[in-house]
Amino acid sequence: MAFKGKAVDSKTVLLNLLLCLLIFYSLFYMIGSVCFGAFRLNHFDGLIPFDFKTEPADSNSKYLVNLLSLELTYFCSGLFFAAVVKKQVWDYALTVTLLHIIITSLVMLEVPMVWQWWLALGSGLFLMICNGQLISYFMCQNDQSHATFSLY
Repeated sequence: MAFKGKAVDSKTVLLNLLLCLLIFYSLFYMIGSVCFGAFRLNHFDGLIPFDFKTEPADSNSKYLVNLLSLELTYFCSGLFFAAVVKKQVWDYALTVTLLHIIITSLVMLEVPMVWQWWLALGSGLFLMICNGQLISYFMCQNDQSHATFSLY
């Protein structure tokens, strides 16, 4: 059984990865600023994508903003990643998440040990992969159906 797929050069993969990182962090800051405004917080925290030290509590508005921003960013990123990479959204989602963990550890100068942050990150990653792969699947099906109809 042979693998039937196109080989993608490393320059394209790197360019797609950089574009996905740009999309991820741009969305994070946009969604974070909207959430800060919606929760009427006084001070916008520029470290919102990297903040895992905020006390996790339902009554803590800053924690809720961080959590909501993280989940909405992951949800929306999967949709945008599908538009950029067309296939294998799961691969870019995992790579961006791994890079996000590394960048977060470097910015905060410690590895996150808060289990709530890891749980939110894992569920967000699951959302990103499911949304992205679903959109990618339908885009591929749509492309194949157009190719089939164009032959007749």
